[in-house]
Amino acid sequence: MSLRQMEYLVAVVEEESFTRAAEALNVTQSALSHQIKALEREVGGPLLERRPRGIGLTPMGRAYLPHAELAVRSAEQARRAAKAAAGAAGGELRIASLHALAVGVMPPVFARWRDAHPAVRLHLHEYATTEELRDHMERGIADLAIGPRPDGWPGPVVSLGMEHIALITHADDPLAARPGPVSVASLADRAWVRCALEPVIQGRRWLDWVCAQGGFAPRTAVWTEHSSTAVRMAVAGLGLVAAPVHMARDVPGAVVLPTDPPWCREQTAFSRVELTGTTAAFAGLCQELAFP
Repeated sequence: MSLRQMEYLVAVVEEESFTRAAEALNVTQSALSHQIKALEREVGGPLLERRPRGIGLTPMGRAYLPHAELAVRSAEQARRAAKAAAGAAGGELRIASLHALAVGVMPPVFARWRDAHPAVRLHLHEYATTEELRDHMERGIADLAIGPRPDGWPGPVVSLGMEHIALITHADDPLAARPGPVSVASLADRAWVRCALEPVIQGRRWLDWVCAQGGFAPRTAVWTEHSSTAVRMAVAGLGLVAAPVHMARDVPGAVVLPTDPPWCREQTAFSRVELTGTTAAFAGLCQELAFP
């Protein structure tokens, strides 16, 4: 089996169509089909199946795909790393990040990078959860990931600093007029805006775990899908939200309140291979700008 055959398989899966995959790869559909069939003969069974709404994976295909993706993307990453090490101008840097970080801290980093390296195109992959981020990095989707420290990660991990979590509310909230940090235990009677992407701590959603330390269970008023939505709901007066401080920076009327005890978590840059060239430079820029 060849790397090109794996590339063809990945393209068909991503496009869910032989026709669109052939167009994306700039090959004929017959040549693409021939190579897929040759790959299936090599592995000993069908990898793809035709469905009413496109192309899907067989059980054998689902088992094979992550390895094919890793091989294809590792080859792409190797080419980019070699060009960077040789000082070649231009190229592409693929960054993977959680959606909340992409919205809250990546724009100024990307803007500074663009000023300093205008010939290097940036490609951002955004993920909802740390599990998705790690899974796709293991499959070689990007050169560098930005997110919480991954447990047991086999490659290099660089600390970027601490992301501070705070209470976010609106100016008319009585809490906004109180001096000093807010005690978590004093919030037992408050309603909360929750996000489906809350991290899980010791088998419990993060806010449930935090409030339990204060002796109460949080009363949820609104569930949202994204933290950016949750912040805007809180500023509209629907309840308190616990979110990274950077999520409130550009939200008109947002009031950010520190807590006692303070909440924070480490953010990192991590990769499957040693950070060199553009990846090392981008990680250094994140250290400088992302979490001051």
